[in-house]
Amino acid sequence: MAELSNTPKPIRRLQEAVINRIAAGEIIHRPSSALKELLENSLDAGATSVRVTVKDGGMKLLQIQDNGCGIHKDDLPILAERFTTSKIASFQDLERLTTYGFRGEALASISYVSHLSVVTKTKKDICAWRAIYVDGALAAPDGSPIDPKPCAGNDGTTITVENLFYNTPTRLSALRGSSEEYSRILDVVTKYAVHNPHVSFTCKKSGSSAPDLTTPSGSNTKQTIRLMYGPTIAKELIEVSVSPSSGEDSMDVDDDATAEGPWKAEVLCTGPNYEAKKMVFLLFINHRLVESQRMKKALETIYSGIISKGSSPFVYLSLQIDPHSVDVNVHPTKREVHFLDEELITRKICDTVIEVLLRRNTSRVFEYQTLLTGGIAPVDPSQNKGKGKKRARPEGEDEVSELVRPMAKKLASQHKVRTSQQDRTLDSMFPVVNLSQKGVDGQQPAPVKVSEIRSSACNLDSVLQLRDQLDRVKHAGLTEVLQNHVFVGIVDLGRCLALIQHAKKLYLVNYGSLCEEFFYQLGVLQFGDFHRITLDPPPPLQALVKLAVDAEDTSKSKSSKSSITDAIIQTIMDHREMLCEYFMLEISETGTITSIPHLLKGYTPNLDKLPLFLMRLGPQVKWHSEKACFRTFLRELAYFYVPEPLLPSEVSDADKANEAALRWQIQHVLFPAIAKHMQPPKSLLDRDVVQVANLPELYRVFERC
Repeated sequence: MAELSNTPKPIRRLQEAVINRIAAGEIIHRPSSALKELLENSLDAGATSVRVTVKDGGMKLLQIQDNGCGIHKDDLPILAERFTTSKIASFQDLERLTTYGFRGEALASISYVSHLSVVTKTKKDICAWRAIYVDGALAAPDGSPIDPKPCAGNDGTTITVENLFYNTPTRLSALRGSSEEYSRILDVVTKYAVHNPHVSFTCKKSGSSAPDLTTPSGSNTKQTIRLMYGPTIAKELIEVSVSPSSGEDSMDVDDDATAEGPWKAEVLCTGPNYEAKKMVFLLFINHRLVESQRMKKALETIYSGIISKGSSPFVYLSLQIDPHSVDVNVHPTKREVHFLDEELITRKICDTVIEVLLRRNTSRVFEYQTLLTGGIAPVDPSQNKGKGKKRARPEGEDEVSELVRPMAKKLASQHKVRTSQQDRTLDSMFPVVNLSQKGVDGQQPAPVKVSEIRSSACNLDSVLQLRDQLDRVKHAGLTEVLQNHVFVGIVDLGRCLALIQHAKKLYLVNYGSLCEEFFYQLGVLQFGDFHRITLDPPPPLQALVKLAVDAEDTSKSKSSKSSITDAIIQTIMDHREMLCEYFMLEISETGTITSIPHLLKGYTPNLDKLPLFLMRLGPQVKWHSEKACFRTFLRELAYFYVPEPLLPSEVSDADKANEAALRWQIQHVLFPAIAKHMQPPKSLLDRDVVQVANLPELYRVFERC
């Protein structure tokens, strides 16, 4: 063994390329960490719509498109250099920081380990600018210097990261499979979507027509949690607000608590009845997604004495604290922050949460599910007096089946299922609220005959591509369930939930999502050949859009409500002829709406949603691309046609009559039409169609009781 030398080795200055590569390794660990940095840049830019496209788990492609403020062309040469930022100018600015980014290392780090390109446009620019970066500097793909090039593009920024870690094979080989990396990406987008419900997020794989994650803009945190994590968590959520003075008597304040500065915490946590194997903990401090093992451990501890052993809660915690009390510059990826009085604040939050939980824990609620199997209705003796009277044969049943019936083998109880739409439904078990629910003879109205819907003759390539996409994403198993289902009943009109049965299985379906997809497909099939609903008298476009804009929260917008209204109206009027020709949305030169498209015979949309529909046409429709324009318009039209949930407030007799009519339309018009014409995509199986019972399995359970 060679002896160690006592002579010290010389200290050398590392090359700039080595320094940058080391720094990049600290910031960008995997595709999801690169996405986190890019998402934060989009949110800092004031984006209200963020679209993420991924290929091979983000290793081949990671693209994020936003509609934020964009980047000035003059700033592009130094955009990807280290420590170039628009967030701070001096070190003291860190003490009052309210943005996500501040060091200016994200894009620089990404450019050192990938092929980075940026397309950006500000509202004042007449065109977009495209720039390519290699090792933090503007360059052509071959590495030679090059200036930004003009190109077509929308307001905002599109950042494309290709071949991530191509020059660091060790880091690339250490990554998991593409499916796991994609799951991490979805997790990052989900968390930011929950905390930013006013922003529309979309995440999909490259080449896929249907997104794996999508959220609407203008929602709230609870609704987004329901959309992202499912209704099971959402219905158990408890809202808790915590501040230094909450829950304390003003005459008896702990001396230690006086050290706390101003802060406020908003908590959404599950109650005692919720059980899961793994805890989900979303922590945002001053809107920054961070981790805190101390807070997580403290919350786990308070739940351990309330919920059953082996179960874990869901907790979303947003903490607003004075920026002067927070040190954000303690971790390369900003995953952790330090702040003053952390122990006191944590204790205060936990004390308040456990107080609320204990109040809810006075009586545990145990839920169970049953399968409604229908059965044969008892025979009325008054209708079959005397022997020898022949039983009335149901329509379609021949004499052979009449002769075979006595020889049929007795069916086991666990295999008896509903086979007829005439069997008893959930709604039949409740008293009729209003006589308008019944026909003239006092009986329920007969179901509407489903009319045939044929594809219109259309030679536009964009429309043909949309129709082709419907065929490619069709799920055969779900199609079989919907085509041959038996409608059981509406479970919750407010949450758009209904029960259907297929064979021996019972399914809980979100008919709102089913209807939205169904009406979109009707729009694609009937493109250019819609029927119309005439509005008489025709309402003014100006008044309807203004009504919807006034109801929106535009406090974060730089434009006034009147200017937003004018911009939307101008956009719609500029495309007035196209809307009339293709969609039967007819608007006069004076700005009155004379007709709207009619998608399904026997069903009329809730016209109270017309102002919202017209308002969303301005920002949500991609007017500058033919295929995207048709797709986004038809999506908005489908959203307009979805049966609107009723508010759980006090309702009048007229509202009850409208609710009864809506229930009837859902059962006798929408579900039969869906069964006949819909091509359901696989994405509906993620959250909107859930099996809740299987008859043979339930029978075995009850046999043991």
